[in-house]
Amino acid sequence: MLLFFIGLILLVAGYATYGRYVEKVLSPDDRPTPAISKADNVDFLVLPHWKNMLIQLLNIAGIGPVIGVIIGIKFGSIVFLIIPIGNIIAGATHDFISGMMSIRGGGANLPAIVKDNLGGAYAKVFSWFSILILLLVVAVFVNVPAKLIDGEIQGYSLFWWAVVAVFVYYLAATIFPVDKIIGRFYPFFGAVLLLGTLAIFVSIICNLFVNPDLLKPTQAFKDMMWREGNQHPILPLLFVTIACGIISGFHGTQSPIVARTMKSERQAKSAFYGMMVVEGVIAMIWAAGGMAVYNAFPGLFSANPNDVLLEITEYFLGSYVGGLTVLSVIVLAITSGDTAMRSVRLSFSEMFGISQVSMKNRLLVALPFAFLVAVLIYWSNSDAESFGMLWNYFAWGNQVLAVSTLFAGAVWLFRQSKNGWIALVPALFMCFIVVDYIVWISPAHGGPIGFGVELYPSYVIAAVVSVALAVIVKRRGSKKR
Repeated sequence: MLLFFIGLILLVAGYATYGRYVEKVLSPDDRPTPAISKADNVDFLVLPHWKNMLIQLLNIAGIGPVIGVIIGIKFGSIVFLIIPIGNIIAGATHDFISGMMSIRGGGANLPAIVKDNLGGAYAKVFSWFSILILLLVVAVFVNVPAKLIDGEIQGYSLFWWAVVAVFVYYLAATIFPVDKIIGRFYPFFGAVLLLGTLAIFVSIICNLFVNPDLLKPTQAFKDMMWREGNQHPILPLLFVTIACGIISGFHGTQSPIVARTMKSERQAKSAFYGMMVVEGVIAMIWAAGGMAVYNAFPGLFSANPNDVLLEITEYFLGSYVGGLTVLSVIVLAITSGDTAMRSVRLSFSEMFGISQVSMKNRLLVALPFAFLVAVLIYWSNSDAESFGMLWNYFAWGNQVLAVSTLFAGAVWLFRQSKNGWIALVPALFMCFIVVDYIVWISPAHGGPIGFGVELYPSYVIAAVVSVALAVIVKRRGSKKR
């Protein structure tokens, strides 16, 4: 219980202290933003700040801070400290930097930002890789809400109907101007999300008065918790499992959407850094719910995380209010999937210089990718193993985006004679995590295809590769334009 409240305090204090320092380094000012200088009433237009904050929160807070932490809390109570520390130093900093780079780059998307700072050769590979990861995001974020909708309706199989409904909405949100669908419906979606999360939090607090040991791992939990001895080492698995609560490269693909609708750079801290901190709070609440339910029902430890989510809502809120909270999780997934699809359109059109003012061009870009997503959705539901593979590749690929964004941010800051270490240090750590995961993971280690090297040699390889890349990035940043 104590670690849970310490973690929440760290998130609030971190926003007020380290967040302020990062803002000082990035130095937002009063220069015209892309929403004003490049207004087109489709992607570039001014939206109210409160609406931008909600859009950013819903864009980045997908199922990661719910499903990810329901899985990740299996590592034990240490998660209540790792989430806030990683969030403040790495995740929120990553989002703030990516947002400011986009604003200063005229609303540039992540591939263009990477090309500008890490070079054309790397950017060519990265651009296609980022589009692939975004397509995986869309496929995952169609699957999960459809399964939750199906799980809430007893006696009927509505999964494929839900898939079609969610997918049609994604396509509409992709091609229509940002203020017509996303800007119009997100305030309602945001209210549902915040009410659902608040309901879980209040119930957890009330239950703690009755049972102070609610969040204290039981002996059964300790016997089953993930550790190196059962092929679940914290390094690297924790930081791949809990992406959105700590750091997520997917966020860097979403920041340009709000960077194009922001009236003033001075709104950037609350919109980018602040909304990532709010996501950290959401992750902490769901991690606490997961811990309590695993303590109460040890048999759920090996259950599907979607089933655990439904049990958390039933356990704390009952069927009626719990249904509202499940709806808030469905909203989390849908409001990240729609903008992921939009980011695919924006990134591809930017790569090939395709104007997106006309509806015809937006459809021509979006429809082929919509077909690819449909194929991914069908394949991932062919059996349980296929969806597990989809999730695994999405998880580590997502963190490759984070590393690339932070390396680009470090170069960008060093070139301006600013403190690029605020980006380079978390980039170095996350690079270690990604390389270590790829080198270590294998079916023999309980995961997808990788190199299958034993754990400690993989640490050495990851450390050497990460330090070498960090040195290259630092040297590149030292070469002023």
